[in-house]
Amino acid sequence: MKIVSKAPCRVDLAGGTLDIWPLYLNHAGAVTVNFAVNRYTTCTLETGDAPNISLHSRDLNLRDAYATLDDLRKASKMKLPLLAYVLRFFGAPSGLAMETDSEAPAGAGISGSSALIIAISSALNRLNRTGYNVEKLREIAQNIEAQIIRVPTGCQDYYPAMYGGVSAIELGPAGIRRSAIPVDLADFNERIVLAYTGEPRNSGINNWEVTKTYIDGDPKVHRNFEHIAAIAIGMRAAVESRDWAEAGRLLREEWSNRRKNAPGITTPLIDELVRVTRRAGALGAKVCGAGGGGCVFFLVERGAREKVSSVIERTGATVLPVQVAPRGVQVKVLRP
Repeated sequence: MKIVSKAPCRVDLAGGTLDIWPLYLNHAGAVTVNFAVNRYTTCTLETGDAPNISLHSRDLNLRDAYATLDDLRKASKMKLPLLAYVLRFFGAPSGLAMETDSEAPAGAGISGSSALIIAISSALNRLNRTGYNVEKLREIAQNIEAQIIRVPTGCQDYYPAMYGGVSAIELGPAGIRRSAIPVDLADFNERIVLAYTGEPRNSGINNWEVTKTYIDGDPKVHRNFEHIAAIAIGMRAAVESRDWAEAGRLLREEWSNRRKNAPGITTPLIDELVRVTRRAGALGAKVCGAGGGGCVFFLVERGAREKVSSVIERTGATVLPVQVAPRGVQVKVLRP
């Protein structure tokens, strides 16, 4: 049997880091706004009669192998921990070859690892007929990623991979709920630009530093998060009403406040990109994910996408062509 799955990465517009428990519980109406992009992670599974396990990451150009699944579960060192941890949880009915790939640059901040866990989990869920629904897969994926990076993880990164489109992730005492935001995708696609700075970052470390400072009771960080929560609520309303001027203003405000939360969240190149693109037609910009490098998202005036992209390239970053991915994870079973 051969199973192929793919899941899209994401760009977050507002409310990031609030999605880490228990931060959102202190902010009424907390929400994260994001959308899926058509840069995909993929997983291919092929079963075999022999008990051996073969793992291959095409984008990382790494391979790992184990004589049996039990050997993988006992291993203390892994060349491909993300693949191994997910397989360790789900298991397999027989020997297995797993190959993965990702169109997200390393450390890009567009949730390549989270999307890949959703892709792998969905493929293994189908292979093993475990019957987990997509919301349970999110819980499993989030817990596995926390095992790998050894710090708390947020929930928002998995939803674009699960559902695609534009989303409001509602966060509160009753739990987590994803609500689709209807958007004219043809129009919205003309307003989005994504740039890669070429500087990978570590989201686990940055997010954990912010979370620790918040939980330790730093009043400045609490005030900033209260502001970020209010901005995210406003961003949801602006996107729902297609008020792109207001969305741009909120994006600028969100980035201004986020820069206050932790040192290292920006870089000289990011600051320069934000500055020069404003004159070229960018309504607002912010780093994707936790910052410190990776990708920068720009919301631009309709008709300004090419000019903004040109300025970005001249400044030293790489434009990654993207559109909104309308669908989430897809799984196909190919039989001989």
